Amino acid sequence: MNLQLRPALVSFIAISAVTGLAYPFAITGLSRLIFPRQAGGSLIVKDGRVIGSEWIGQSFTAPRDFWGRPSATVDADNKPLPYNGANSGGSNLAPSNPDLHKAVQDRISALRAADPDATGPVPVDLVTASGSGLDPHISPAAAAYQVHRVAQARGLDEAKVRALVAAYIEGPQLGVLGESRVNVLKLNLALEALPPK
Repeated sequence: MNLQLRPALVSFIAISAVTGLAYPFAITGLSRLIFPRQAGGSLIVKDGRVIGSEWIGQSFTAPRDFWGRPSATVDADNKPLPYNGANSGGSNLAPSNPDLHKAVQDRISALRAADPDATGPVPVDLVTASGSGLDPHISPAAAAYQVHRVAQARGLDEAKVRALVAAYIEGPQLGVLGESRVNVLKLNLALEALPPK
């Protein structure tokens, strides 16, 4: 039995050291060398302090800001905590679930109440949460839907806000992967720089 146990134990320790220590450290070091900003979390810094990441959304609810996609993440006590990176996940409600239907209707009502002049169809990504609950992006249609409200709340010319949205549309990755999108945090930061009319 000793003849079989020793080689198995040595193999286990060697494989664990290579795959559990050496490989992760090598890949982490290489990524920090080649892609330092991305390996550090693609952090967004303003006035010398970190205010977010390009890849994790934030909760914006003021009428003067663009709103992101709803987040269904929760805290450790299962209470809603939007964009909780420590507990990523969706609501897991089926399309036939009445709770999902009510949540979507409540979100539509909130959008209509925030901007009664917006009478067109509400883009789906403004009323449905993603699978991760961390999406930092919205569709160009979702951003365009909010232009009137944001321009009014900030006292800005609507054409300027619309042009800003157009400037912040990111195309598909590598030109073909995914769809065009707008990073909500970056767009809201750019809004701060626009002078009121």
